[in-house]
Amino acid sequence: MDKFIEKFSLEGKKAIVTGGAKGLCNGMAQALHDAGAEVVLLDILDIVEDSAKEMAKEGAMVHAVKGDLSDTDSLESVYNQCLEKLGGRVDILLNGAGIQYRAPAVDFPHDRWEKIVAINMNAVFYLSQLAGKNMIEQKYGKIINIASMTAFFASVLIPAYSASKGGVAQITKALSNEWSSHGVNVNAIAPGYMATELTANMKEVNPKQYEEITGRIPMGRWGNPEDLQGLVVFLASDASAYISGAVIPVDGGFMGK
Repeated sequence: MDKFIEKFSLEGKKAIVTGGAKGLCNGMAQALHDAGAEVVLLDILDIVEDSAKEMAKEGAMVHAVKGDLSDTDSLESVYNQCLEKLGGRVDILLNGAGIQYRAPAVDFPHDRWEKIVAINMNAVFYLSQLAGKNMIEQKYGKIINIASMTAFFASVLIPAYSASKGGVAQITKALSNEWSSHGVNVNAIAPGYMATELTANMKEVNPKQYEEITGRIPMGRWGNPEDLQGLVVFLASDASAYISGAVIPVDGGFMGK
């Protein structure tokens, strides 16, 4: 049993987590850290330094890099900063950064579409491409992308978000097809309705929709960062060595109802 449990350990592993300053991604970064990984939090927010210091109080080192994932031209530089913090090696890439905007499709602003797709989807591919080169060379790596339930079905008033997360699911499968034979596992987590800043005002703005959603979730509640932690450690560890190209829902049973 002890040897099996050891497969879940991330001792000595090095990870990059985008969007890791707060919210769901911070919770997942915390899980990687608690499992033993050295972590870089990559975020555009000024609080990323404080988040890294707070997380680093116990256990492995935690670093902070500030960068704008919507700026394609700077992504390689930002990635290299993360790699330098980790001593030139990355074993785990968690592409979690994401933004949202709600508007009817007929009126959806072009600039909002471009920004959402740039951060939610394009950055996922470009950072995976950069990390993939290193991982293929070392014949080992774990890439974990954060998709969404909207990768399986589209919602309303969020066309850019739905499109970007559907793209993330397909990028995950495409990269897995090419890289899994090189020792690189590429998977995605598809969270359901989570209590985050992106959904914080729904209960007040549209209480009817909030109640309808909650009523459809068999577990009777919205998710939180802790609900993603076990899966992210599993996918980052050797316990998931034969899993690649999967898009795994974490939704309290929503999609099965």
